[in-house]
Amino acid sequence: MGEEKKVMFHEMELDDRVLKAVSQLGWPEPTLIQETAIPLLLEGKDVLMRARTGSGKTAAFTIPVIQKLLNLKNTSAHQCVRALILSPSKELCGQITTVIGDLTIKCAREVRCIDISSNGDMQTQKALLLDKPDIVVATPSRALAHLKAGNMRLKQDLAVLVVDEADLIFSFGYEGEIKELLGHLPKIYQAVLASATLSDDVLSLKKIVLRNPVTLKLEEPELAPSSQLQHYHLFAEEDDKAAILYALLKLNLIRGKSIIFVRTVDRCYKLKLYLEQFKISSCVLNSELPAAVRCISVDQFNRGRYQIIIASDEKALENPDGGLLGDEEIGKKRKKKQASKRKKDKESGVSRGIDFQHVANVINFDFPLDVNSYVHRAGRTARGNNQGSVLSFVSIREKPLMDTVEEHLSKGFKGQKVLQKYEFALEEVEGFRYRSRDAWRAVTRIAVREARLKEIKQELINCKKLQGYFEENPNDLTALRRDKALHTVKLQSHLSHVPEYLLPAALRNEEAVDDEQEKEAPIAKKKKHNNFGSAKRHKYQARASDPLRSFKVKTLKKPTAEANS
Repeated sequence: MGEEKKVMFHEMELDDRVLKAVSQLGWPEPTLIQETAIPLLLEGKDVLMRARTGSGKTAAFTIPVIQKLLNLKNTSAHQCVRALILSPSKELCGQITTVIGDLTIKCAREVRCIDISSNGDMQTQKALLLDKPDIVVATPSRALAHLKAGNMRLKQDLAVLVVDEADLIFSFGYEGEIKELLGHLPKIYQAVLASATLSDDVLSLKKIVLRNPVTLKLEEPELAPSSQLQHYHLFAEEDDKAAILYALLKLNLIRGKSIIFVRTVDRCYKLKLYLEQFKISSCVLNSELPAAVRCISVDQFNRGRYQIIIASDEKALENPDGGLLGDEEIGKKRKKKQASKRKKDKESGVSRGIDFQHVANVINFDFPLDVNSYVHRAGRTARGNNQGSVLSFVSIREKPLMDTVEEHLSKGFKGQKVLQKYEFALEEVEGFRYRSRDAWRAVTRIAVREARLKEIKQELINCKKLQGYFEENPNDLTALRRDKALHTVKLQSHLSHVPEYLLPAALRNEEAVDDEQEKEAPIAKKKKHNNFGSAKRHKYQARASDPLRSFKVKTLKKPTAEANS
């Protein structure tokens, strides 16, 4: 039997305006989840869709929602909120709104969408809701707050309810809000649950939200195939982790955009300050940052302003799937951290949901605490048709966690070993190690605290809500700007340069050959110094016999248009 013919977008009976928007986005054909889910949703069925991160779930439910609203416009005379889309994080809400905006670019007057997930002024959002947009995107708690206040009424006219990242809804503490929110909805409406996993929480949510649903559990691995996504592990303790990361970045053995995951917010800033000493710029992302700042950081990373983003994944500390290294004492320490007095935004998650674009590498500086966390971290790269790699540093204490992840992933790859050993000879970069040790120790707790104070101070100065106050009290703004300088870590300019004696032997040999060539071609010499060592390091990467082997990541020459919004 021959293969079944793939159903294309133009064969799904979609409105021409939607098809033009899809074409403008550069999506040549639907992904598997889109091809399967869109026709079912257009028929009006309740659907529970499970597909791996980066498979195109957002477009799979937004396209039929837009189509349904366009159809209702032909038969309904009055304007009202017809679709409610719930997501556990503000970042995801923003991304869903962006996708809807892209898909309605040809029918923006007919289908209007607003995002009310931010913790902005309720009165301002009330004014937007009074215009009765067709689609409202929100977190469960924000949607419920407006329903209770009477700013939004859904009892009569709601046609579609979508819950995205359904497996996170309960873990983010929204169980009560969801159950209460359902009391504000009509008896009959179409519902969609989209999730990367079918956890017990999703099945519980399914019982209270869906009616006779079609469950789409695509027969595909949780992560991209090995031809697209490569997994590496490297055994290293705390001091060695920092030294290896420094060497990999400075020798350009890791190329392209990278997300570095750590376990706590403090370690975000510690690693950022550590890399700054070597003039390696990065930005930080964690749940303690205001939503606006998080969105700016993601946008700057996506636009290429930063090549490295350091993210904390502290959500994994709250609900790990298994034991924490099998050590009760470590578990107690984690619980103490969880009871921290710092205010965290429960509507923020880093390893989940956020659409980091064209990420070439995911680096687990701290190994994730459970399988799901590893899967979703790895899902930040190799999205669409792009290539990606995951490199995990593993300490002795973290090895049981790695074994659990390996056992889980190998099932999807027919028993083949997934986490390949990354060959790295630390003795080859001993000079880096000495520099690294001093730089890592220089980032003390006080330095981390000062860095965070500096961030808070900058937020106060840039806060739009305080602009009126500062206009009336200019002395306070002057005092804030002239406040004592915060001393975090002393930056030494010479650390940004890598002298020849620190280079591995194989690289020094390449430099010697290049120097001879530069004597014969002085013009070329000037050009090579402007692009420090890139050609040499590319040669070095190609030499499989070298003791220090490269992190094999292909540079993204021309990013492909992602159908996986």
